[in-house]
Amino acid sequence: MLAMFSAGFEQILTPVAMLCVAGGVFLGILFGCVPGLTGSMAVALCLPLTYSLTAVQAFGLIMGIYVGGCSGGLISAILLNIPGTPANLATAYDGAVMARKGLAGKALGTGIFYSFLGGSISFIILFLVAEPIARIAVKFSYFEYFAIVVFSLTMIIALSGKQLMKGFVSALVGVAFSFIGLSAVDGATRMTLGISELNGGLKLLPALIGLYAVSELIKASRANDKEHTISSYKIKGFGFTWKEFKEQFTNFLRSAAIGTGIGILPGIGGITSNLLAYTAAKASSKHPEKYGTGYIGGIVAPETSNNAAVGGALIPLLTLGIPGDGFTAIVLGALMVHGLQPGPQLMTTNGDFIYAIFAALIIANILTVVMQYFGIRGFVRMLSIPKYILLPVILVLAVVGSIGLNNRVFDAWTVLVFGLLGFGMKKLDFPLTPIILGFVLGPIAEINLRRALMLSRGSLLPFVTRPVSCVFLVLAVLSMLFLSRLVNRVPKNAAPQAVAADDEEKEITES
Repeated sequence: MLAMFSAGFEQILTPVAMLCVAGGVFLGILFGCVPGLTGSMAVALCLPLTYSLTAVQAFGLIMGIYVGGCSGGLISAILLNIPGTPANLATAYDGAVMARKGLAGKALGTGIFYSFLGGSISFIILFLVAEPIARIAVKFSYFEYFAIVVFSLTMIIALSGKQLMKGFVSALVGVAFSFIGLSAVDGATRMTLGISELNGGLKLLPALIGLYAVSELIKASRANDKEHTISSYKIKGFGFTWKEFKEQFTNFLRSAAIGTGIGILPGIGGITSNLLAYTAAKASSKHPEKYGTGYIGGIVAPETSNNAAVGGALIPLLTLGIPGDGFTAIVLGALMVHGLQPGPQLMTTNGDFIYAIFAALIIANILTVVMQYFGIRGFVRMLSIPKYILLPVILVLAVVGSIGLNNRVFDAWTVLVFGLLGFGMKKLDFPLTPIILGFVLGPIAEINLRRALMLSRGSLLPFVTRPVSCVFLVLAVLSMLFLSRLVNRVPKNAAPQAVAADDEEKEITES
């Protein structure tokens, strides 16, 4: 492992690769701290720019955006009481109160420091378990892969909570869109409506840009462009004392475990770990009444957990080829764009590339701390850019990026259709993550199912007689029965003392 890490750092410690990582971290923090913009949107917009880069350089940029974006949302959550991303929702409960009390520097320093620690813990776990899991997974057959995909889809659906049926419908919509075009197994034409451009199917990148970028732009353009008063954000050190660090150590370890565990489970993402860690910290605290009143523990828990989910979400992606959340679904598409097939074979045949990604994660985590600590003044100024200037620029980048994939205008129409679809489904309160993961996992499920049936001559019995396949199918059933109940136990208002958010914050929360 040390030799592989050495080779990985040799690939990433080149001028161009380091510039890509640093640029990715900067963009991630920027998109994370501006409400309405997300790291997923940043990657979707930057993905066409990576075509001229090597795979290592491209994924240095993407990993930088991933790490920076998960941490950047704490800036606006604390200073404006508006979570920059949904994964920073619980951070605002205590962070914004601390800012109003004149402790914005302490809140920011605490969030930045524990974001770094949470990411570091999850990366260590990723480094230790990824290769062993891949060695086991490489022995899987079509039956096991189909069962894993079914389990992943049911996890995504179950975590729609009370909106179980809406999550199910969203996943089916994504699967249906993935079937458009020629079948990968027998070449049959499906659902093209006589449009020749659809014979090759809908491309992942335009769909991602439409769902994540354009739908957000449409929603943001309808929101009131309010001016927000930014609190003082001077930082001395990281703001907290050694005594407070020792007091929060158990909270930190528990939140890191929750974040990494939630990240590993497909389709859950940082917002769930953010809320669960906050709830767990409050429930186990000797002074739960302090939460929501500007307590440091209310920042340690959510910021540790949402960054710990980063490494956790990469485990199923790199070892099984299954996206852990919406962001890693985009990373899956980026791997395919660069001719790499995610899954256990990637770990065994491209180990040098995987360890280059690991090295990029370590460097990005360090750069995130440095950039946030010394660059908060500049990032905060970005919050005041009027939307009538910011949104048109992003829309142009989105359309140009989608056309650049195959040099055809049809993809621009795809962006528009998926943007309207995403906006409409958000208005109707349908979750978007099941759509994109259904779009990605649908073809994987179909190919493995049909090949498994060919191998078994049409018999379904091997799906339940093979141990691994049977276990994942049973887990799929259990997740549908019990997981939605578990998530519904998380209070919608985990901190009743927190000040009510404005309309823009509510929109982010609902997303």
